[in-house]
Amino acid sequence: MPHFVIKSIPITTRIASAASAGNILARDQARARKFLQGVGPFGPKIHHKRKHHHHHKHEFQELAANVAGSGSVDVTDASVTYTMSVGVGSPATDYTLLIDTGSSNTWIGAQKSNPYTPTSTSTDTRKTVNVSYGSGSFSGTEYTDQVTLAPGLVIQNQSIGVASTATGFDDVDGIIGIGPVDLTSTTVSGVSSVPTVTDNLFSQGTIPVESIGISYVPTTSANAQNGELTFGGTDSSKFTGDITYVPITSTSPASEYWGVDQSVTYGQDGTSILSLTSGIVDTGTTLLLLATEAFQAYQSATGATSDSTTGLLKITEDQYNNLQSLFFTLGDTTLELTPNAQIWPRSLNSTLGGDDGSIYLITSDLGSSLGQGLDFIDGFGFLQRFYTVFDTTNSQVGFATTQFTDATTN
Repeated sequence: MPHFVIKSIPITTRIASAASAGNILARDQARARKFLQGVGPFGPKIHHKRKHHHHHKHEFQELAANVAGSGSVDVTDASVTYTMSVGVGSPATDYTLLIDTGSSNTWIGAQKSNPYTPTSTSTDTRKTVNVSYGSGSFSGTEYTDQVTLAPGLVIQNQSIGVASTATGFDDVDGIIGIGPVDLTSTTVSGVSSVPTVTDNLFSQGTIPVESIGISYVPTTSANAQNGELTFGGTDSSKFTGDITYVPITSTSPASEYWGVDQSVTYGQDGTSILSLTSGIVDTGTTLLLLATEAFQAYQSATGATSDSTTGLLKITEDQYNNLQSLFFTLGDTTLELTPNAQIWPRSLNSTLGGDDGSIYLITSDLGSSLGQGLDFIDGFGFLQRFYTVFDTTNSQVGFATTQFTDATTN
């Protein structure tokens, strides 16, 4: 029997300050537009092919052989970002990398104060690497090297981009991409795609399944170590009850990412907000975004008004006292987003540029009409209340309640 390593790694959540956050809604909508375009404004859509069973390394290299285009969803302008420490080489040098579910290349070298120094495990492939993220980009040389995510969680011969130029990245050394492998298409010269860190952990027999479990503690302060990422399994201490899984949607472009089918109702009387449709689960989107018609139905149901300063919906104390739960139906599972979970943490109103005493809702307008193949994004505000599993091997996403599902910390 193989000896699998399942490790839970702490991650730090960073919320941009009001001075640099700009408009959180505008940033989310910009990210959404890139999802709707497939892989971004730099090339045609990728029709993502997910493996349902066991993989071999060469299969991943051939996976996107017929795919053209490059580019990736923006991470540099996200209002909420996540970082983890990653070791590269032997002996390892530690780098602080952004974790991104919307891109798939792993690279370092954004901060020249922490340069890459080849070691005995380093191989220069002499291939070029180029990835654009919208407002940020990097270009450089591909190496393969040993990558250490945690003690015992070590990857051999991982493709690493070493940046010679990088723009749009502050206070981080690069990105660890945990999106679908097809998003690496045409980013490295001479190959159709390169295996991601999760691909390699699985194909090298380190983890039993190509999946990632993510948990959060609802954030009430900026730049807190409030999350955990588990490669190859789940952490039963982080969720309650059972994890229920739903298949990846077959509807493009949501199917190219972590896409699912869901419907949304409001209140015990079941007021319809969003009929069954496709969208995505995305840690890099801050808010809960619904297609315009669904957003309007939610605004009508809550009586909220649009706040010109923050761009978000705003409710009075009385309206908050009367706010009812949102119910998300995914397959045979219904998840309840409580009234408290629907509001922005009041202790963080300043990050919005909002007023200390006001109550802002996290449900916002996706910026596009229904029927686009991506009609919602369940973002960070939603995911703080549930445990989620991104399972490539079985082409599914899992959800479970946590001890924070009913928290009143906001």
